[in-house]
Amino acid sequence: MMSTSLMIWLAGAMVIFLAAASSLRIYVDRPSVWLLALAIGLYSVGNLMMVRLMKESGLAVAMSLSAVLQLVLINIVGLMIFGERPTTMQIGGITLGIVAVTMIVWPQGRQG
Repeated sequence: MMSTSLMIWLAGAMVIFLAAASSLRIYVDRPSVWLLALAIGLYSVGNLMMVRLMKESGLAVAMSLSAVLQLVLINIVGLMIFGERPTTMQIGGITLGIVAVTMIVWPQGRQG
């Protein structure tokens, strides 16, 4: 199980990744070298933050949590800010992602 401080660190990384993805989505509509530079900078900071998470919780847990959280959160951003609508199949995939990450982080009994 991740500590509270790591969960806060993960939340910060997610905010940065969401800002980066949103910057790129805006870039698609209005290309600008500054938006592209902002997105690249934000992705770099987010990935550097992930190093601590990987070090303290392991590669598999950190990357799985990050990937599924980004999947869910960016779909919420796409829906609420950009008016995008996922298909039924895509919603099913998002749901499976949520189930998968729940199983990964579910508290385990004593090992060994």
